[in-house]
Amino acid sequence: MRKNSIKNIRLNSEVQKELSSIIRDVKDPRVSPWTSIIEVYVAPDLKTCKVWISVLGSEEDRDNTIKGLQSAAGYIRHELAVRMNLRNTPELTFISDTTTEYGVDMIHKIDEVIADDEARHVDSEEDAEF
Repeated sequence: MRKNSIKNIRLNSEVQKELSSIIRDVKDPRVSPWTSIIEVYVAPDLKTCKVWISVLGSEEDRDNTIKGLQSAAGYIRHELAVRMNLRNTPELTFISDTTTEYGVDMIHKIDEVIADDEARHVDSEEDAEF
């Protein structure tokens, strides 16, 4: 299976759906309920799988969630094997993805700049009237 083949893209999508469901069932208290899977990449040989995780909350929540998922990786891999009929069940590597938080932070900064600019524009119009 090639890296970007249709089969590999479909496999990544199916693994992402199953992992999202499995992670909700993990009983580890370190795993935040606000965890979402951003992207999954299964290697073409089905030996490894990189899972990018986003956690809504503080940096401590994110670190604890990654530790909890790494601790439960055996259970998650077993459940993935039960739910999906794959030749090999890949080893899971969880990676923290902060792009969502970065995007939200940038939107807030843009909104602040726009509000500040509008306030200056209103002040300059009031000064021009007098």
